Amino acid sequence: MPDLLTPAARSAHVARIRRADTKPEWIVRRLLHAAGYRYRLQWKAAPGRPDVAFPGRRKAILVHGCFWHHHEGCRIATMPKTRTDFWKAKFDRNRPRDARDLARAEEAGWEVLVVWECETKNPVEVSRRLVEFVGPVSVGRGKSA
Repeated sequence: MPDLLTPAARSAHVARIRRADTKPEWIVRRLLHAAGYRYRLQWKAAPGRPDVAFPGRRKAILVHGCFWHHHEGCRIATMPKTRTDFWKAKFDRNRPRDARDLARAEEAGWEVLVVWECETKNPVEVSRRLVEFVGPVSVGRGKSA
């Protein structure tokens, strides 16, 4: 099946896809916030620049899009029908980079949780996993009365 868009239109479409603040990230962040957690976003000081970081706990959460990170066995992680050589090479670069970022974080003493886009369709289960991973909510540093 030929691509219905011109190369310029396809390029413009793909260029609008965000690197951060995606819908799955928003879901994870809202669940964390509702549970009482406070965190850092895209924290550059953490290995792999995780989507959500808890520096004091040395814990990080990576929210992976199933298509872009090619989630094994997921129906969202399809191979495009056009330019398959390009997409195969892209996915083949993404997977080792993800593994390298995960290994660097663990070598630096960070615990990492990966949440896949398809998992965010079940917010109750994701919330349970997040709370289990992060641990008890810390008491804030607000002013005492």
